[in-house]
Amino acid sequence: MKVDVNTIVFPLPDNELLEVVERSLRVSFPETYRNFIKGNNGAVPITNKFSYNQREYIIEKFLCILNDSESDPINGWYDIEVIITQIGDRLTDNEDLVGMNVVPIAALFSGDFICLDFRETEEPTVVIWFHEESEEFSPVTQSVAHNVSEFFEMLNE
Repeated sequence: MKVDVNTIVFPLPDNELLEVVERSLRVSFPETYRNFIKGNNGAVPITNKFSYNQREYIIEKFLCILNDSESDPINGWYDIEVIITQIGDRLTDNEDLVGMNVVPIAALFSGDFICLDFRETEEPTVVIWFHEESEEFSPVTQSVAHNVSEFFEMLNE
């Protein structure tokens, strides 16, 4: 996958920050995703299109992980934890859940998100989360890839 290197958000998250976010969300990011975000935090992909079920989707940008989202007035809005704060009740079907089981990682042009779905297994699948159809504790998702690596391979220009 190619990204526009001029859009990478600095500082890049290190292992310590990733572990803090993982503890907060109560998930373990797949190694492929950890490696990606440590080098391409919040980047806009050049290979930003993928097709699924005879429909084409376009990634606006990958979300970022910031130590202090308030210190970055532009990219702070695209911080994973900030997005979760805004839509968290519509990302889970378990109101008693501590942490998250559907974690957004990229914004689509339509207002939907690409997410890691931890509901079935510890190794998350990749899903599209549909914002207009999802309601509180009733997320509407469509699986698009078995894992992050498979999803990255789907992306093209």
